[in-house]
Amino acid sequence: MDLKKYIREIQDYPIEGINFKDITTLLKDEKAFRQVVEEISSYFANKGITKIVSLESRGFIVGGAVAYCINAGFVPIRKKGKLPSKTVKESYELEYGTDTIEMHEDALSEDDVVLIHDDLLATGGTALAALKLVQQMNVKKVYFSFICDLKFIENGNKDILSQYETHSLVEY
Repeated sequence: MDLKKYIREIQDYPIEGINFKDITTLLKDEKAFRQVVEEISSYFANKGITKIVSLESRGFIVGGAVAYCINAGFVPIRKKGKLPSKTVKESYELEYGTDTIEMHEDALSEDDVVLIHDDLLATGGTALAALKLVQQMNVKKVYFSFICDLKFIENGNKDILSQYETHSLVEY
C-alpha cells in the first residue's frame, strides 16, 4: 500500500511557505492505520525496546499502538505545562518558531531501551529535543521512528540524528 496516497498535503499551513503533511487522513483509514502500526511494530519487535517515547499530539496515536503491539511502556512528551508532576524540559527551534517540550523526570531509567516516535521528521528540532530529554535519563539505547521524513529539508539536527537507527515509512 502506498501510504503517501493517504496523507493530505495542505499548502501554506500553519504559515505561508509550509506544505503541511496531514496524517489524520491516513489514521482515519483502518487499513492504512493498521499497516503503519504493523510495519513499525514489526521493524522494532526484536530490538529490546522497553519504552516508546512519543511526542504530542499526533505521535501519541501511533506510538501508543506500537507500545501495545511490542509489549513496551508508553511515555508521553508534552508541550510545556501539560504534565502534572516534576519534569525535565528542552526548548527547540521549529521551522516556523520555537517551542518547549517536557517529560516526567521519573519516566525512564538506565535499564530502558527507548524508541522515540513522532509523526514527522522535518528539521529534526523536535526529535533532537526529545533525544536530549531521553539522554538525561542515561538510557541504554535509543532508536527513532517516523511516519514521514521530509528528506528535502537539510539541517544539522538531522546529522546528529543520523547517528541513531531511524525508521521512516514515507519519504518526501
